[in-house]
Amino acid sequence: MTSTTLTVWGLTATLAVERDDQLEAALETLWRHLDAVDAAANRFRSDSEVTRLNRASGEPLEVSATFEDVLSAALECARWTDGLCDPTVLGALLDLGYDRDYDELRATGAPPRRTARPAPGVSAIAWDPAGHRVALREGAQVDFGASAKALVADRVADEVAAGGGVVVEIGGDVAVRGHGPDGPWAIGVTDSLVVTGREERISIPGGGIATSSNATRTWRAGGEIVNHVVDPRTGECADGPYATASVASSSCLRANALATAALLWGEDAPYHLAQAGAAARLVRVDGTLEYVGGWSREGAER
Repeated sequence: MTSTTLTVWGLTATLAVERDDQLEAALETLWRHLDAVDAAANRFRSDSEVTRLNRASGEPLEVSATFEDVLSAALECARWTDGLCDPTVLGALLDLGYDRDYDELRATGAPPRRTARPAPGVSAIAWDPAGHRVALREGAQVDFGASAKALVADRVADEVAAGGGVVVEIGGDVAVRGHGPDGPWAIGVTDSLVVTGREERISIPGGGIATSSNATRTWRAGGEIVNHVVDPRTGECADGPYATASVASSSCLRANALATAALLWGEDAPYHLAQAGAAARLVRVDGTLEYVGGWSREGAER
């Protein structure tokens, strides 16, 4: 197996291919998609399309095809999760102090959080596909961070798979196509180290796996520890019975959306995941494991 590890948007990423002769072209494909999405949807870039849209004060902005692809993916995530994956949650994230690179935020902390407020919801996004223009209503601001990286993983995997099996992983979001040199790809799934530190392996023929946790990407806002998983209904951080949710689904994008929503569905998460046809591994805050759907429990745990 040929693979390489790199850093993407401050996250660890892995690209693995079935054959040695795929790697160079696969890396070119990965960086092409990353560069396009970065210019369209990186809210920490002052010149990105999403930054310009958030600063446009409701005026329509003509956007690129890449931006429309990212927006369409985010709206699909909202639909799959009954609005729990909401790109208009940025205001709540900013209220928590997430206005800078995470490594800097973790090191310096943030001022005491502002009063929590619900997200405006996707109805605040006015998109004219025919005119390729987008405007934000009601003072909304958007962030495509989570869905954008999952979308990139899917897009790269789809393109590279024409030449052989491939796995694309970005910050724990994994897109799988085809098989490896020795059969199905084996994907390692790890609990938040804050919970148990266990690892399992699962083999899937294709699609995607994503893990979301409210215990790993945390920082201090004043005297309070907060996290990046925000409930758009309230503006509050995820604080339910599950600390980590790993989900396998038909695509990395869908798996990512369902994993995030699982932390907000609370005790109803197994029901909603089963209704969505997903397989999942849920870790309660006390470390107890629960499985949903066809998630294999035969993987080596260590």
